[in-house]
Amino acid sequence: MAWPDMVTSRQQAEREFRRMVKWIALAGVLMVAAALVYLYVVGVWSVHAVAATILGVFISVLLGCGLFALAFFSNKSGHDQDVTSATSRRSERDGDAD
Repeated sequence: MAWPDMVTSRQQAEREFRRMVKWIALAGVLMVAAALVYLYVVGVWSVHAVAATILGVFISVLLGCGLFALAFFSNKSGHDQDVTSATSRRSERDGDAD
């Protein structure tokens, strides 16, 4: 039976997802730091510019990369296969009723 393999596959996918989230957070912090250095060099250093940059850059990086990480997690953990199996069974059942 494939159930033990599925559990270990999901656990491995969860570990990889956690590792990806840590790297994404680190990348977000580094990009915020680079953006703040750029603001300082250009001379647009104000409280509002700094706050907007920190929030905008960090949230954008987390959102963009996080959604990609979730897509990879969904595929690696078997969730996509579960949905594909469920919808194919439903379409077969509905096709027989016609």
